[in-house]
Amino acid sequence: MTVAERWTTVQPWLSTVVRLAMAAILVAAAIPKMLDIPQSIIAVRAYRLLPEAIVPFVGTMLPFFELALAVVLAAGLFTRWAAIVWLLMMVGFSIGVIYAWSQGLSIDCGCFGGGGDVAEGTTNYPVHMLERAGFIVLGLYLAIWPRSKFSVDNWLAPKPV
Repeated sequence: MTVAERWTTVQPWLSTVVRLAMAAILVAAAIPKMLDIPQSIIAVRAYRLLPEAIVPFVGTMLPFFELALAVVLAAGLFTRWAAIVWLLMMVGFSIGVIYAWSQGLSIDCGCFGGGGDVAEGTTNYPVHMLERAGFIVLGLYLAIWPRSKFSVDNWLAPKPV
């Protein structure tokens, strides 16, 4: 069996693992925010990037959007597009962290609940950036190789034989 044949066999399974991991990450991010919407709004406000008029809307809607994207990824529906949306979100979150870091803000990102201003010296921005880089790698992988097992995409457009 050649390397190309092995890749053809392994890739859909690896894409399945990546797709489901991304969905799980989104669920883990959405649920705590959904359970405490006021705290989600505080987390969005802490970045000091958005006009105050839209902060409550973004803080309220973000967890529902994350959960909806998780469902789409878990189902394997429009997988490449879902991966692109994931990437846009991760780039947006990265920009927020970079901005907060560059401004000397000490915030908890609120990515998995909580969030807001925290005591100076308690934020570890390099770790946040490494986490985002890992999430971006997952999204890039899935955007490049979206075909996966047990997906609606496969059912709607099966691979030619």
